[in-house]
Amino acid sequence: MSRGPNTRLADLFVLTGWSKGELARLVNRRGAAMGQQQLSTDTSRVRRWIEQGEIPRDPVPRVLAAVFTERLGRVVTTEDLGLERHRPTRSGAAQSAAVPWSPDRTAAVLTEFTGMDLMLNRRGLVGAGAALTAGAVIADSLKGWLDGDAVAYAASVPGPRRVITEGGARPVVDVYDAGPVGLDEVEALERSVQVFRAWDAARGGGLQRKAVVGQLNEVGGLLTHRHPAAVEQRLWMVAANLAVLAGWMSHDVGLEPTAQRYFMIAAEAAQEAGDRPRAGEAISRAARQMVHLGRADDALDLMSAAKAASGRLLPRTRAMLNTVEAWAHASLGHSQDTWRLLGEAEDLFAEEAPEPPPCWMQVFDEAELRGMQALVLRTLAEHDPSAAARAQRHAEHVIALREGTGQLRSALFDRITLASLHWLTGEPDAAEFQAKMVMNLIGQNSSHRTWDRLREMYRLTAQYRGLPAVDELRAELGRELRAADAKVRPRTT
Repeated sequence: MSRGPNTRLADLFVLTGWSKGELARLVNRRGAAMGQQQLSTDTSRVRRWIEQGEIPRDPVPRVLAAVFTERLGRVVTTEDLGLERHRPTRSGAAQSAAVPWSPDRTAAVLTEFTGMDLMLNRRGLVGAGAALTAGAVIADSLKGWLDGDAVAYAASVPGPRRVITEGGARPVVDVYDAGPVGLDEVEALERSVQVFRAWDAARGGGLQRKAVVGQLNEVGGLLTHRHPAAVEQRLWMVAANLAVLAGWMSHDVGLEPTAQRYFMIAAEAAQEAGDRPRAGEAISRAARQMVHLGRADDALDLMSAAKAASGRLLPRTRAMLNTVEAWAHASLGHSQDTWRLLGEAEDLFAEEAPEPPPCWMQVFDEAELRGMQALVLRTLAEHDPSAAARAQRHAEHVIALREGTGQLRSALFDRITLASLHWLTGEPDAAEFQAKMVMNLIGQNSSHRTWDRLREMYRLTAQYRGLPAVDELRAELGRELRAADAKVRPRTT
């Protein structure tokens, strides 16, 4: 029976520039390379997939995802192509308690997305040709499990997880089978997260992103097997933490749609682990991304979702969420909301916590708080000049706090913030000094975001054109920014 046109597949097919016959030949060729010699796709089948919504049998959807990923230079999953067979609805699952639903889907999405991302790395492709999803759309899509109505499953059920399709049950992972693990292996994975986190803070996301994605892919494979409840919960937390890192590193190197997808995977993995605060923090990362990209309204929608996801929060976590929300308000010139949220964050940070913060919140220390306060108020200062003096004090304080910590990327952000404030307050000599310090260090890190912030600072120098020292600095900055654009910006499709 016809389902109607597959608009997702049709839209992506148009972007490739292929004919239907070309796509059929590519599917057969790629299938043969994957050991699937029996494929015999032809033009009429491609037409039925696009025009009638017919979903081909495995492994054709995975083959299609691979050829579209390679052609478009960004991750394309079977879900993106509209080729995911519908899994049971919650009502359907309720009729049979043995049918898994949400965890299996999360594991399947995780393994497929990371696998495609790794394929791009292997083939030297970099993906940036997709649009970001609006914050309100993401918030709406999360409402089901934000209300706590995700379907539970029995972790003790033996055997591998299985996805339910119209053709019957099949394993989530067909080729690679990592096998179940114990607590020792989980503890080793947890330690690896700490190592990756330290690398990211020191040098930026570009150097270790592929390693993090590869580790996340391995964890996704592990989650296709049943484990004791305690092991399973910790594995989901490892997945959540790695997905946040993969998202943050992707954002750091300019792979914005990829980053957004990882943040949502992280939120879902944290939900499977039963850690609502971690889910909320993951969504707040997507909000920070939106502010950085000039989409503050979307960021506020995401912060509403983050707060709804988080449940009961420790004071420090609430303080962190407040700083992100304040940054979005500052970008929009909402002075009163910005000051209120920053004041609340200061008070919350000073509260005695009833328990130590989780490992993923330990990075939000005093330096991170002051750095965010400086950034938020520097942003507000373009709308409300009275914010500049307080922002400058925070920036100078955080520079002193980070001295000798090895957190190069954060230190660069702090100095760019301080230089920008000096430009805003009419202190070109002090601004030039800070800018030159940044220029001496920026080549040592792999973060594209530092170049984005530097570009914002460069914009502020325009009012001082005509001063010889400033003109010289602007010429140097212009050369470096053009070189950075040519060398590190991901290509678009």
